[in-house]
Amino acid sequence: MSLNNYYTLGRSGLRVSRLALGTMTFGTEWGWGADRQTAQTLFNDYVDAGGNFLDTADLYTNGTSETWLGEFIAERDLRDKMVIATKFSYNAEPGNPNAGGNGRKNILRAVEGSLKRLNTDYIDLYLLHTWDKITPAEEVMRTLDDLVRSGKVRYVGLSDVPAWYASRAQTISELRGYETLSTLQLEYSLVERNIENEFVPFGTEHGMGIMVWSPLASGLLSGKYRPSEGGGMGEGRLEATKNVNNPAFQKFTERNWKIVAELEAIAKEMGHSMAQVAVNWAANQPGIASVIVGATKTHQLKDNLQALDFTIPQELLTRLNEASSPELKFPYFFFSAEMQAMLHGGVTVGAKPQHYYPLIETSGSSAGVELGDDNNNE
Repeated sequence: MSLNNYYTLGRSGLRVSRLALGTMTFGTEWGWGADRQTAQTLFNDYVDAGGNFLDTADLYTNGTSETWLGEFIAERDLRDKMVIATKFSYNAEPGNPNAGGNGRKNILRAVEGSLKRLNTDYIDLYLLHTWDKITPAEEVMRTLDDLVRSGKVRYVGLSDVPAWYASRAQTISELRGYETLSTLQLEYSLVERNIENEFVPFGTEHGMGIMVWSPLASGLLSGKYRPSEGGGMGEGRLEATKNVNNPAFQKFTERNWKIVAELEAIAKEMGHSMAQVAVNWAANQPGIASVIVGATKTHQLKDNLQALDFTIPQELLTRLNEASSPELKFPYFFFSAEMQAMLHGGVTVGAKPQHYYPLIETSGSSAGVELGDDNNNE
């Protein structure tokens, strides 16, 4: 499937590729990443494959990611064709508490910096990067709405926030007529499935498409790491960050090695790379709008960009789901099929049929529309 098959992002009119190019690897300031020439090749390969969705942040490689991305876009005169997503929250000025966080002062400061580095007068999708545990959702959403009304931002979203906070933000926006959230950007992969409990049903119900970050679990699912190697092979992000106090990079666990082993076996059966199968799995889960793929080497990206060219057979999909199934903790075990049966007297109560409501179909040669009935009869 070519990347120029576009889908709307959540309940918006913004059309994006199902695979987004992650550019956190653009720059070597953090001890890993791609140099400028390699980064530009990665950008060109993605664009030439039909991709139009680019993800960055003001924090990434100390601003280099945004700067290079703006230069690459300008060199090919692609601004109108590209959808740029960038983020704010993190502080790059130690000692200045208002140079980070989610308050209005920082948002307005941060957006100007991103616009300058990206060499553009508007941002397609502007996201809160991480919840700061302080700023009220009312302040965030009013400020983001002001940016949309000013023309500096087109769409808004949230990343790495509690589900209750995202729900409050969306409710406030709907109630007060602010720009509503079109997306949630969250970690999701075979080894990190916790968003299925709250965020997937929330986003599906209230019109937010989920952008997946780290579908390969920071490279764990790419095949470069093996438990037999003692947890690593001397290269890669997980090796470079294994001593960093960030849970997102702590992937070497007994449970995860079992998932890696099953993924490796299934990938061999299918004749695809482990990375392709892992990305395909994530992209085709409920509620997922787009999957962010990043790379430091061109062959890695080219491999990832073929992840939508096949379908995982149901038998193998079941094996992947079972191997990676997260433990249901309180209160989520109450929502399992077994517990729900106790509420409904043993009678199966499912969702309404797909065409329960009238279906609008465009007729082949007519300019009009045809309404189907509740039973989807012709």
